[in-house]
Amino acid sequence: MELHQEIKTLAAQLGVILTDKRLWITTAESCTGGGVSYALTDTPGSSGYLGRAFVTYSNEAKHELLNVANTTLEQFGAVSEQTVKEMAFGAASVAKADVAVAISGIAGPGGATSDKPVGFVWFCIQIANEQFTFKQIFNGDRAQVRMQAIEFALKSTIEKIKL
Repeated sequence: MELHQEIKTLAAQLGVILTDKRLWITTAESCTGGGVSYALTDTPGSSGYLGRAFVTYSNEAKHELLNVANTTLEQFGAVSEQTVKEMAFGAASVAKADVAVAISGIAGPGGATSDKPVGFVWFCIQIANEQFTFKQIFNGDRAQVRMQAIEFALKSTIEKIKL
């Protein structure tokens, strides 16, 4: 995966913040396929703040690794606010992390529905026991949607940790 310079810069900035605040982070990624954790580990010293990360592409993985309830997945779908909240909570619990970033979306070209078009992505940033959710619709092809989602996740995490 070729990371854009902006993503590398954001990942390095987040690493400095996590190090300064002595916080551990984890990721629970679906449509980004581990892109956020890849960006974080591209920075030297990342083993000081990232111990575990999860790529949970299937509903079974979300349930088995992150304890997302099957009823949540059935009722709301994988790409929903409810699911990313449970993904973040589960990842933080399993990884014993202070910060969790969860992402689930439709990167395309297939998988879209009338209410969830290509580019539709849900995010949840969990810090301690507080959760922040965001819904975005990105334009572009699969690679562009994924890169925009990675960048948005990093920016949002930085903003919320700085609060």
